[in-house]
Amino acid sequence: MAAGVSAKGVFMPPSDLLHQGRVFALMRDCVLLPTGAEAVFEVIRHPGAAAILPVTEEGEILLLKQFRHAAGGEIWEIPAGTLSPGESPLECARRELIEETGFSAASFEPLFSIVPVPGYSDEVIHLFLATRLSPAAQNLDPDEVLSVHRIPAAQVLDMAHRGEIRDAKTLSALFLAGPRLGASP
Repeated sequence: MAAGVSAKGVFMPPSDLLHQGRVFALMRDCVLLPTGAEAVFEVIRHPGAAAILPVTEEGEILLLKQFRHAAGGEIWEIPAGTLSPGESPLECARRELIEETGFSAASFEPLFSIVPVPGYSDEVIHLFLATRLSPAAQNLDPDEVLSVHRIPAAQVLDMAHRGEIRDAKTLSALFLAGPRLGASP
């Protein structure tokens, strides 16, 4: 929050930068709540991301088994990536699908935008359904450790119901696209 007068006329100090990382910034914000009380929040400022639910002509989903240090090992998830400066969510989705899966898509349908962790981050993830896939050159970042799996949509939904898929963006995309996949989430 910028220094100045808030909606209630109370002076609020500017945000404090606690840490600037490669992808996000950790800020300390002093906020005047709707109740009139003041509170201090530590907030992760994130540029946003795009995530893609890629579905083949055969009704298979391209699902990644990816090493995620913060999650304690490998997890199942859909391809996704952080928006680059000036990049639209659709441009990011197109780029990340190719980079992570080695496939491009002729069709991208926006599903929804989600706020995965509103308690401490302003990150927004834009979800897309990608179809009409064709092979492309995979180009993983040096820190990406993943394998691409073609799994029938019904099996992926069963994996979600059994708790094998825990990633929020993946579960959200499956829930939103479930009817289009010929199955209920």
